[in-house]
Order: sequence, then structure tokens, then C-alpha cells
Amino acid sequence: MSSKRAMKQAQKQAYAKHRSNIFKNRFNSRKRNINKKNKKN
Repeated sequence: MSSKRAMKQAQKQAYAKHRSNIFKNRFNSRKRNINKKNKKN
């Protein structure tokens, strides 16, 4: 594989990882907020 192609692929993977992390963090923080609200009641 040429280095140019390898770099492109690495960037794609890094971006995909970044996107999934954002999604997971958003989902987890939402879960935590729901749990906090439930404990108050």
C-alpha cells in the first residue's frame, strides 16, 4: 500500500473513532442525567 493511501485510511479511521466517541459520550451523559433525575424523585 502506498503511504498516501495509508495516510488517507488512517485519517478515515481516526475520524470514525472520533465520531463514535462523541456519540458514546453524548449517550452516556444523557443516561447519567436521567439517573440523577430519578434519584432526586
